[in-house]
Amino acid sequence: MHPRARRDISLEVARLGGVARVSALIDLGFRRADFDAALAAGAIQRIRQGWVALPDASPLLVSAAQRGVVLSCVTQARRLGVWVHDQNPGVHVAATPGSAGGKPTHIRVHWSKPLIPRPPGVLEDSIENVLAIIAECEPYEQALATWESALKLGLIARESMGNLPLRPSARRLLSEVQPFADAGTESYLRPRLRWLKLPIRTQIWIAGHRVDALIGDRLVLQIDGGHHVGEQRSEDIRHDAELKLMGYHVIRISYDQLMDEWHMVQDLIMRAVAQGLHLASRRS
Repeated sequence: MHPRARRDISLEVARLGGVARVSALIDLGFRRADFDAALAAGAIQRIRQGWVALPDASPLLVSAAQRGVVLSCVTQARRLGVWVHDQNPGVHVAATPGSAGGKPTHIRVHWSKPLIPRPPGVLEDSIENVLAIIAECEPYEQALATWESALKLGLIARESMGNLPLRPSARRLLSEVQPFADAGTESYLRPRLRWLKLPIRTQIWIAGHRVDALIGDRLVLQIDGGHHVGEQRSEDIRHDAELKLMGYHVIRISYDQLMDEWHMVQDLIMRAVAQGLHLASRRS
C-alpha cells in the first residue's frame, strides 16, 4: 500500500475538477500501482474506460465524461454564474460532429463545430462556445440577456468575440449587446420597447438608487425579483415615494409579469406615454 500515492492522486484529481482522464494522470507520473491502491481505498472510482473521479465529484461532470461530451449552452452558463432564463430545463451538452459522443436521453446534445477547439479531457465548454450555442438554441431575447450577463461578469470581451467566425444569429447579438444590464431582465426591455422610439436608459442612478429603466425623461420602470421582500420592499416603497415627489412617474412590475404578462405591462407603458408621463414638462 502507498498512502502517500493514494493521497496525492486524489488531490490531483480534485485539482482537475474531480473528474480526470487516466492518461493525464499517467503523464503526471502516477503508476498502475497508484491507481490500484487509490481505487481499493475508495479515494477514486473508475467511471468509464480511461476515466476516474472522486466519490463526491459533480454528477454533471461524471455524466459528461461517461458520455464523451462537454457541458455547454445554458447548463454551462449557469455553472459560470451567468444569467439564464429559468424556464429552460434539462441538461445541455455539446459534441463535435463525428466525435464518439453518446446519444443520451433527456439531454439536449448540440452537435456543432466549436469556435474554440476543445482539448482532450475537457468536460466544460469555453465561454465563447457556450455563447455561440446559446445564440442558436435560445430565443433572441433570452439569448441577449445571457450574452449581456456574460459581458457584465467580464467572462468575455466584446472585441475578442467579434474576431471569431460567428454565425448570423451570434453576430446579431454581438451588434446589440450592452454589457451593463443588471439582472438579465433589463435586457428584455430594449428590443420590446424599441418601437416607441423614445430614449430608454437602464440601470441609472436617481435619488441615490438605481432604477431598472427610465423611459423618456420621467417614466421609471422597476422590475421586482424574488428578493424584493422585507426590508428591501420597504426601501423600494420609500424610493418610489421620493421619485414621485421629484416629478417621476413609477411603474413597478414583477419578474413574472415581465416574462409572462408582457401585454399588460406594455399596455401600462403605452397609456403612460399617451398621457405624457414620460415628459419633463409634466413636472409641477
